[in-house]
Amino acid sequence: MADKKKTVSEEVIVNDNLETVSQVEAKKEDQTILTSLEDYIKTAAYLGTKVITPSMRKYVYRRRLDGLAILNTLLVDKKLAEGIDFIKQFKPNDWTLICKREAGWRGAKMFSELTGVRTFMKKYPSGVLTNTVLSDFIETKMVVICDPWLDKNALADAKNIRIPVCAICDTNNHTADCDVVIIGNNKSNKSMGLFFWLMAREYMKAHGIDKPVPSLEDFVGEKLVLEEPRKKKLAREKKESDLKSAESAIEEKMRAIAMEADEEAKDGMKARKEEEDSIRVGEEVRHGV
Repeated sequence: MADKKKTVSEEVIVNDNLETVSQVEAKKEDQTILTSLEDYIKTAAYLGTKVITPSMRKYVYRRRLDGLAILNTLLVDKKLAEGIDFIKQFKPNDWTLICKREAGWRGAKMFSELTGVRTFMKKYPSGVLTNTVLSDFIETKMVVICDPWLDKNALADAKNIRIPVCAICDTNNHTADCDVVIIGNNKSNKSMGLFFWLMAREYMKAHGIDKPVPSLEDFVGEKLVLEEPRKKKLAREKKESDLKSAESAIEEKMRAIAMEADEEAKDGMKARKEEEDSIRVGEEVRHGV
């Protein structure tokens, strides 16, 4: 009987442990992998466009009141981690980074300087991957592009020579020809700075590149401030407005009281003067003046 009770007790403990483990795993799923959630919020990496393509719809959490799509921040972090794991498989001289969008130039340049990866910014020389006759022809095993639309020439060349493409895709991008997709805001210097900062940090670790990694703000090019949530901001502004209105009402009331007191004082002084004049006239009459 005692053994039976012990077995039941052990089963309860095991069940409790299993439940605890599942709770811990659930909590892990709600946490970001690469950096804090605040970094994604400060850089607006989760902010999409008003256009949502069918292939990007599964990553969208909701729309804002102004119509802009909001990406699931945990998925932004997860897909970026997957993209970095893919990139880490290639040595610096085995792949090429292409970034035509100006918002990513600063981050892309810093990434290239830190890692030694070949980078094309501003303009991609069409055919540089496919036309062996060109003097600037290069061979590469993989390309990373920052926007499948702006970098469409590089995407087409990569598909022609059948090498994998890793792409940073916003909600308005099509992902059909992209082998590895990193989702996020690819139109902001803040979000692109964040992506390149994390890529550089993890890539340098993986390949033993011993260089100091600049801060996130260095990659972004400006100071980052955690913006106040819209609802809290509106509530705070309303509270401040109410306080100002209350203060104005009190000041107005005090002003009215002061004016009333002044009027009463003036009336009192006038009454006293009239009384004094009356007394003086009476005295003059009494003394026959």
